[in-house]
Amino acid sequence: MLNKMKLWKSQKDKTEFDEKFHEVLKHRIPNHIAIIMDGNGRWAKKRALPRIAGHHEGMKVVRKITRMANSLGVKTLTLYAFSTENWKRPKLEVDYLMKLPEEFLGTFLPELIEENVKVTMMGYEDKLPAHTANAIKKAMKETEHNDGLILNFALNYGSRFEIIEAVKDVLNDVSNGIIDKNQLNEETFSNYLMTKDLSDPDLLIRTSGEIRLSNFMLWQLAYTEFWFTPVLWPDFQEEHLLEAIETYQGRSRRFGGIQSEELE
Repeated sequence: MLNKMKLWKSQKDKTEFDEKFHEVLKHRIPNHIAIIMDGNGRWAKKRALPRIAGHHEGMKVVRKITRMANSLGVKTLTLYAFSTENWKRPKLEVDYLMKLPEEFLGTFLPELIEENVKVTMMGYEDKLPAHTANAIKKAMKETEHNDGLILNFALNYGSRFEIIEAVKDVLNDVSNGIIDKNQLNEETFSNYLMTKDLSDPDLLIRTSGEIRLSNFMLWQLAYTEFWFTPVLWPDFQEEHLLEAIETYQGRSRRFGGIQSEELE
């Protein structure tokens, strides 16, 4: 698959990339990478193009990065595709964004099936247009038995609303005697979230230079390593993903504790 990824400017570029790729593979690969794909509009504006042109270009990057993550052995790739706040954007832009899953999966689904990728979604499906929801459902159905990379789309997703809905479900189960309130802990609460079947992200990537979470996985990102880049999403390449993972590999994850050598 690595050879299908891109056309190289020179043999030197390809050699350097291959060396970095194999070096990254020698170390700890994050099980779960989450990406806030930001900068499509600014990419288009810089080129005097309509914003939807940036979204279309960004869709191509999703394909490249999914292939790359799969090649690296990443277990889950969660992509923040559309937030609950994005409905505030101009109708023309929203309508186009709602067509992208259908276009993306319509062309890429056969490859996802071939590469053993499983498509999942977290978000509020009932608010999506029928054609958008149907495209996601079809992809999920046709890949449900795959056990390779999980490609998880956060679509019409907002973390605060997710947490509020989880609290309501907990209160309902307590009042119905399904759980005892004294049994409620972090693990139990996590089972009420949309990510109950996924591990928490090990690495969060946000493109475009913005340094905020934008209502994305606020509970799940408590101990995630963050990597921010000024690169706009349509310009994000496989090399940038390797750079993010290299940075992650150089960090010490203590989860609130300390390393043994720090006690000396």
